[in-house]
Amino acid sequence: MTPTPSVPPRSSAPLELSAYPSARRLDLVEDLHGHRVADPYRWLEDASSPETATWSQAQDELWAAYRAQAVPAGAMSPGTLTARLRALLGAGFMSAPAWRGDRQFVSRRSGDQEHAVVVVVEGGGERVLIDPVLLDPTGTTTLDAWQPSKEGDLLAYQVSSGGTEESVLHVLDVATGDRVDGPIDRARYSPVAWVPGGESFYYVRRLPPEELPPDEQQYHRRVWLQSGGTHSALDVEVFGAGLEPTSYFGVSVSRDGRWLIVSASAGTAPRTDVWIADLVAAGGAAPRFVPVTVGLDAQTAAWVGRDGRLYLHTNLDAARGRLAVTDPSDPGVAHWRELLAEDPEAVLEGVAFTDAGSASSAEPELLLASWRRHAVSEVTVHAPRTGARFDGAAGTVGLPGLGSVSGLVTRPDGGREVWFSYTDHTTVSTVHRFDAVTRDVHVWAEPPGARADLPDVRVHRLETASADGTTVRAFVIARADALDADGRPLQPVPTILYGYGGFQISLEPAYSASTLAWVEAGGVYVVANLRGGGEEGEDWHRAGMRALKQNVFDDFHAVAERLVADGWTTPDRLACWGGSNGGLLVGAALTQRPDLFAAAVCSAPLLDMVRYQRFGLGVTWSEEYGDAETPRELAWLLGYSPYHVALDAPEPTAYPATLFTVFEGDTRVDPLHARKLAAALQASTSVEANAAPILLRRETGVGHGGRALSRTIALTVAQLQFVADRTGLTGSAR
Repeated sequence: MTPTPSVPPRSSAPLELSAYPSARRLDLVEDLHGHRVADPYRWLEDASSPETATWSQAQDELWAAYRAQAVPAGAMSPGTLTARLRALLGAGFMSAPAWRGDRQFVSRRSGDQEHAVVVVVEGGGERVLIDPVLLDPTGTTTLDAWQPSKEGDLLAYQVSSGGTEESVLHVLDVATGDRVDGPIDRARYSPVAWVPGGESFYYVRRLPPEELPPDEQQYHRRVWLQSGGTHSALDVEVFGAGLEPTSYFGVSVSRDGRWLIVSASAGTAPRTDVWIADLVAAGGAAPRFVPVTVGLDAQTAAWVGRDGRLYLHTNLDAARGRLAVTDPSDPGVAHWRELLAEDPEAVLEGVAFTDAGSASSAEPELLLASWRRHAVSEVTVHAPRTGARFDGAAGTVGLPGLGSVSGLVTRPDGGREVWFSYTDHTTVSTVHRFDAVTRDVHVWAEPPGARADLPDVRVHRLETASADGTTVRAFVIARADALDADGRPLQPVPTILYGYGGFQISLEPAYSASTLAWVEAGGVYVVANLRGGGEEGEDWHRAGMRALKQNVFDDFHAVAERLVADGWTTPDRLACWGGSNGGLLVGAALTQRPDLFAAAVCSAPLLDMVRYQRFGLGVTWSEEYGDAETPRELAWLLGYSPYHVALDAPEPTAYPATLFTVFEGDTRVDPLHARKLAAALQASTSVEANAAPILLRRETGVGHGGRALSRTIALTVAQLQFVADRTGLTGSAR
């Protein structure tokens, strides 16, 4: 067993770096709804200006100078860490199967592949259908989504380049691999719903940009029908006119082709309107949409099962979710019959039905339900007609440990098998198969690469009270030899606190190479389950959004304080880390509680909350954060906006060492946020006299989402080494 390395305090010796890049300070103060709001670095919003380009290049040089000096040794050395991350990621990835008859489609990445590929398995053999690297050897093209037709003869897929996530939709023939339809552009975030026979499909596409004002060209989606491989200009607009311009749509067609279901959400608002249309009754005419849930303050997913019933997974009158059923001809709420009631502690994640798999009978035999109880998954078994859970062991699907289940996949044509993926903090995602006859569960498929030798770690569940008394939970991952017999820390060590806290996104147990590399080197890694996420249902989400957003930051601070109080770490060994909305979390943490952290990693962050709606997809997030054009909501935003909090802080302020990481292809969160806060923080101190540098690392050719494996590793190495340097983690060789 590798001994726990001794951990010296963070060094206070100044780095030998040149002065921070000069950033012109505008005397710009606006009166916004009675608030005097300064914005001295607004010029940094314009990425195309020569002044911004010069400043950015100087930041690149400063980052390079820092990297040249701060070269960790041992497990955190560049070569060792890169090799270790490659080994920890070496197993690769394998998705649960999408069955179409006897064909199965999977997404898979072997250990050394830059991107996952789509594979079809049939007749005892397999073929790669889509490989992003073959489409683009530079590795900057990503596969955004894919969907086989109901018969499995055709495959729709979407790709984008340079990190833009501006998906282009294509269709290929599965037997030959030839493209038979597309390209269809403006298909970002588009579902594809095939009509039986494969002659047509429904999808989502934005209106042509020439028909829209420049600031609305990212919006105005519609549902379209594509038929017979005709040019997309001839596609028929089916749904969406007259709804909110920021609406996102979902679309599905029942297995028998009779029912078309469309859902709509205005931006990221936690409300979903759902309509259903009978395509058979339409007889080729425009479908007539009947409301299922329209104008209700709830989220609902609806689908028609093989048995012809309409099922509804909803949080209407059930913040943690419930399952209802009705006749699709009478889809309104008044006709619903509840199958699974809301659980007082667990969130309903998904359901699946098994049946005999015959063409003559689609009557369900079992109902499986996946739940998330305090961020840990469980799967239960119920009678499909009544929802009653079976007694004892018959009512539970055994899982390998305290981890996360994703998806409950069945064959579209029915059967007594269910597939799902499982992962936890030390288990790579593996595909399991449940047999409804024997009730047996076993590993059905593993990732294709080699599994790394893992460190002996323990996971501790931490609970603490936030500022208002709310209980907040976190996973604490540490090396076994760093703990005493009661599972408590032997000594404070460098610790990373990671969080997100927004958009109903849950942080559940999952295999993470960066976590394991950090813990193996002697650190502690903590994942906090904050309000704003979905870990405890919709009420938990809403307790951390809009006027209540400060709750998220208070929760984060409470976990950090508890880690210190319990002896896991000390403020000079503690780092906060987050990206996107989690970057906002980190920005708030380092500006509100700079005393609590030694380092911060702030990736693709949202930081100027007064002007966030003007850039990227910001306008779609106003329901989560608030609308800066509304006086009362502007006050909420100004209360925590990291950029403005920093501008109002006394100078000089001893901020934690901060690394901003941004991606020039990011079309969701504009890098301007990081540029502006970096300039503000740098202006409050001098690099020559400060051992806690403020640095910005930028990357071109990538965006907010998917990226090649080598780029992922390079970014992670830079981030982990920065934190190791600033918290004193020296690491120890394996």
